[in-house]
Amino acid sequence: MLRSSVLRASSSTSSILPPSATRQTLLTQKSSPTTCITARLSQQSRQAHAISNPTLAQIEKRWEAMPPQEQAELWMQLRDRMKADWHELTMNEKKAAYWIAFGPHGPRAMPPPGEGWKIFSITAIGVGVALVIEIIGRALANEAPKTMNAQYQEATNEYLKNQNTEPISGISSEGYTGKGMIQSSPKRD
Repeated sequence: MLRSSVLRASSSTSSILPPSATRQTLLTQKSSPTTCITARLSQQSRQAHAISNPTLAQIEKRWEAMPPQEQAELWMQLRDRMKADWHELTMNEKKAAYWIAFGPHGPRAMPPPGEGWKIFSITAIGVGVALVIEIIGRALANEAPKTMNAQYQEATNEYLKNQNTEPISGISSEGYTGKGMIQSSPKRD
């Protein structure tokens, strides 16, 4: 698309300007009324024709039902019209262009009624199923391993101190006040 635009632009400027024309020669030349008229006519020939009112009437209601090919054609016609002076657009064209660009259709459409409750209920069901699985898993689980009691973890702390593990900032450092490996409650007999 960019390539075709560049080629169109280069061919249109080459037809207007002679190949030997430079910027300085163009600036020094006085513009005559005929060159102004010629430039104005070339601008007007690029402008698209106004889109008919029946085509744009109630576009808000008809847009979703239109086939995608027809939607694309209408949007391209409006885009071509918007390339010209916007004061020349009709009010229906301005409204249609705004609605097509920013209206509540496609990804910007409002969610259907009741969708929030549907999402909430499915999420609640998912959380409930997860809780049931957790409860069943804890009920069927074996007792905690022997390493998960405070006495074993205190013994681990003493072992680490004897081995001088982490002497800079860890359990073997001077003035260490942390819990070390203790994370469980005392063993119940």
